[in-house]
Amino acid sequence: MTLPNGQQVPIVSYISDEFTDELPRPSPPKRHIMDLLSLKGKVAVVTGACRGIGYAVAETYAEAGATVILVDYVDCSKQALVLGAQHKVVTKSFQCDVSKVENVEATILAIELEFGTIDIFVANAGIVWKTGNITDEANKDGTTWHNLMDVNLNGVYYCAQHVGKIFKRKGKGSFIITASMSGSIANVPMNLTPYNVSKAAVKHLAKSLAVEWAGFARVNSISPGYCDTGLNDHLSREARGKMWSLVPLGREALPYEIASAYLYLASDAASYVTGSDLVIDGGYTCI
Repeated sequence: MTLPNGQQVPIVSYISDEFTDELPRPSPPKRHIMDLLSLKGKVAVVTGACRGIGYAVAETYAEAGATVILVDYVDCSKQALVLGAQHKVVTKSFQCDVSKVENVEATILAIELEFGTIDIFVANAGIVWKTGNITDEANKDGTTWHNLMDVNLNGVYYCAQHVGKIFKRKGKGSFIITASMSGSIANVPMNLTPYNVSKAAVKHLAKSLAVEWAGFARVNSISPGYCDTGLNDHLSREARGKMWSLVPLGREALPYEIASAYLYLASDAASYVTGSDLVIDGGYTCI
């Protein structure tokens, strides 16, 4: 930029303390779309990877050529072995309780030590609210609320806090949070207020981090609608029928229908996408 006195002043961004280089920043070179979508040479970590959307994302990343690390509260070593054998990629599993910051820190450190880096991190681990109205007896002491928030919100924060340090050191990375359409609406017919609140929170966490990390990483969220992951198996056929009747496409999604969005956001095809929330709900939030 040239001042009236003729002095040349560099244009810099004041959006983020980490984003201090001169503007405009260089754009990435144009590449073939299939090359952009490839994850070969990248290390991807997925939490809540033992089943459902998490496993579908891990499988999709394996298909795209990534080294895939499956992280879950339970042992998912068998799933990791299957993915590695089927797709001829390196896979490994780690057990981690994301609600415990010391577990998260140790797991991310162990992954970095073994694989050298982390390029993609999907904070997918979450639990559903099963105890009805917040005024019900089961919820009187706040334990159910805190248990859910410890996983759905605090766990995502802990993951971001520790993998963000890796992204900052290397100057790049993609952090993807599994939010939910429930973070945008009060879905029926179930009483899910605490779950809805947790997902609204992580959706805004993604937007806030997208700005805070603008100089070194992209951050986005995905908001699935009703998906056949097993989390709704406790509901009656009548309740699930009500759910289906409220979805314009008339059914739940299958996990692989959601996973393709995670591939896009993780890949170089999404190099200009940050702070976005992709809603994949069969049209539920349209009505």
